[in-house]
Amino acid sequence: MTIRVLVADDHSAVRFGLTTILGHAEGIQVVGEAADGAAAVRQARALRPDVTLMDVRMPGTDGIAATRQLVAEGLTQVLVLTTFDLDEYVHGALRAGAAGFLLKSVEAPRLIEAVKLVAAGDGVLAPQVTRRLITAFAASGPEPGPAPPGLGDLTEREREVLGCLGEGLSNAQIATRLHIGETTVKTHVSRVLAKLDLRSRVQAAILAQENGLTAADLRKDP
Repeated sequence: MTIRVLVADDHSAVRFGLTTILGHAEGIQVVGEAADGAAAVRQARALRPDVTLMDVRMPGTDGIAATRQLVAEGLTQVLVLTTFDLDEYVHGALRAGAAGFLLKSVEAPRLIEAVKLVAAGDGVLAPQVTRRLITAFAASGPEPGPAPPGLGDLTEREREVLGCLGEGLSNAQIATRLHIGETTVKTHVSRVLAKLDLRSRVQAAILAQENGLTAADLRKDP
């Protein structure tokens, strides 16, 4: 199956570079371009791409606001690609529902791989971003509080999947860990997101880490 991609960036040279890289990748087709967030939303509604590459800083509607709208409408998976790795951009993009966050310095093979992973339902984070998030969680520690709404509605298997998401595991890694098929993993992830009213697996991972919900803990009754 061909992965349909929309490229949103306010710099024409960047859009050209991205479309050139992806246009030569096997199994990927660039179906449209947008120069700002509002245009990205309009294009996504019309074209229904599988993945949208989204810049953060664009005139008018910025990438984070556009991501929030795209994800809320269920139009496409969003992979944020930006020059800036500021924490406010990272957290804003992930909380808006982005499936991943990469820097524009990413090498072409890694970009292609990331698009394919996001299209398959996995989350992707730049190594620099991942290290900072882990450091932040380790420094602050979990902040226990009321159980997130919907947590009690998860089945035992869904709770285990949530714990794996909190560890940053991919679908393939979760399948290996829990001895189940990848298709079954995707089904469980979708149900976890729906029950917890979350927009992406990355948000589920953040929720799990912020609440200290490890895979081991989630096997226990609340």
